[in-house]
Amino acid sequence: MSNMDSKLGLIQQSFNSRYSEWVREALDELSDNFTITDPSISGHQIVFASRNFLKMLRYSQEEVVGQNGNIFHGPKTNRRMVMGIREAIREEMGIQVNLVNYCKDGMSFWMLFHMSPVFWERKWEVIHFMAVQVLITRRQRGNGGVSLSEEASDLNEIMLDSCRNEVDTNFVLELGRVLSSDSSVLNVEETCEASDFEKRRAANVFNSILSVLTHYSELTGRLVCGKRCSVSGVGYISSSLNISLGIFDISYKNYTVGGSLGWFDTFEKPDVNYQKWVDSNNFSLGDFLVTTK
Repeated sequence: MSNMDSKLGLIQQSFNSRYSEWVREALDELSDNFTITDPSISGHQIVFASRNFLKMLRYSQEEVVGQNGNIFHGPKTNRRMVMGIREAIREEMGIQVNLVNYCKDGMSFWMLFHMSPVFWERKWEVIHFMAVQVLITRRQRGNGGVSLSEEASDLNEIMLDSCRNEVDTNFVLELGRVLSSDSSVLNVEETCEASDFEKRRAANVFNSILSVLTHYSELTGRLVCGKRCSVSGVGYISSSLNISLGIFDISYKNYTVGGSLGWFDTFEKPDVNYQKWVDSNNFSLGDFLVTTK
């Protein structure tokens, strides 16, 4: 067997051993931009890329699957942020950063990169990382101080949620583009920070994709989930992650008194001992997300 055949075999097994055979078709129906990678394969290779993500970056599935995220990086991609992503993978943590990515034709753009691990519930080991990419747009202020791009995006999201099964997705996306005519993708020369809406959008997209993976993993008896049952074994944020990211927010995911799942802000320190804080507050269902400042 050639190295290429062996590589493709590992990629196929990464999905086929975890999910039922219909999972790829279900993921292809989603209109979001995301990739799924496998940390157990050398080079942390991409094992799935969404249809819209490939269309946006002008790649084919064959050109992306088997590669790693470096294929989308270029001269203006912040290396410190890339180091932070790599360290988050080593630490098996989620991370959210603003990053410049590149299309196949060399066009660059700002996007919010939201990545979190996917766990095998039986052993609580990381089997995949899922990364959601959300375009960051120029925000001009409208009446009442509301971002015009956020108004358009809010309406676009409502339309997508309510009409996904009834209206052609391309039409809805085109409508969102027209409504966002007063905003544009940020020039890579400009300072960039994702809006709260874009951050919420990324988190919501991640959860919706995770629900698909969870459903199709149940059919194989190898259930996956987005959190560990306990953080007692997670350990401390490493010094290398502190160095690569600098100041960051740490948020934890937990259940409220009402039973809903949400994110809660904790600190803004690069040297915080979050394990001690978690243990003292008994947040055994916690799951952490590092967000750069």
